[in-house]
Amino acid sequence: MKKVVLLLIALILIPLFSLSQNLEKLDYISPVHNGLVAIKKDGQWAFIDTQGDLVVDFRTDLVLTTFGKINYPIFESNRCLITQNKDGIPYYGYIDKTGKTVIAPQFLNAMPFNNNTAIALELVKVDLGENEILNKKVYRYKYFEVTIDPTGQIKTYLTDAVYIGLTPSNLLKAP
Repeated sequence: MKKVVLLLIALILIPLFSLSQNLEKLDYISPVHNGLVAIKKDGQWAFIDTQGDLVVDFRTDLVLTTFGKINYPIFESNRCLITQNKDGIPYYGYIDKTGKTVIAPQFLNAMPFNNNTAIALELVKVDLGENEILNKKVYRYKYFEVTIDPTGQIKTYLTDAVYIGLTPSNLLKAP
């Protein structure tokens, strides 16, 4: 009976120890920002709380914010910027403090939140019809500079539409 109890205890404790995150040999530890510390290891970033508990696991899609001569990801208004490439074009969104994507990458550019507001470039795809010779759909893209709230809802349009050809090289030329 004693062996069975010890075996059960061991089976319960093994997953707890095997799932713990090794926070040794870190490349960078940021200052505390809004109760969290960004940590870098092997080119990936994560967040720990002030007790040292991992709250957002290591990932490669976090966007860095510049503070003087140093760069690291931050949470503002409980949101952290992420990026995702689609066909060579970076789109920006946000995660919450659990690492869950709460605003899917959909903006051509975005800033960290400040007082529950962020500035972003909203992309709008306009269907112009079909090219009958090539049998392909024809689209036109435009974007607006907007302010958004922490749910991703647009609060204000800051600019009129800017029309672009949506290719990675054109995005580099866009104002």
